[in-house]
Amino acid sequence: MALDKKKCIPCSGEIPALNLQQIMPLMAQLSSPWNLVEEHHIEKEFKFDDFATALEFLNAAGEICEQENHHADFELSWGRVKISIWTHKINGLAEADFILAAKIDKI
Repeated sequence: MALDKKKCIPCSGEIPALNLQQIMPLMAQLSSPWNLVEEHHIEKEFKFDDFATALEFLNAAGEICEQENHHADFELSWGRVKISIWTHKINGLAEADFILAAKIDKI
């Protein structure tokens, strides 16, 4: 099943973070490139023509986070939104992080 069709499952904190061998197949399933940072989180920068459009995108991404009960970190500036995603309870990556990224990419 495609990542954007799955539902984020809340992490109890009892699973280990994914290792590089588990991360890479999930990265390959994303429809657009995200950056893997130190096997800890994924991030991506989205560019826009103005502040209002960037804010609109951020609000849409935030709504997805609320629907999935899995929350990303956002940086907003003029014409730019940077998103960082990881599972805080395990201080690393879980499948839910890639599900969230795939859903954000659909905006």
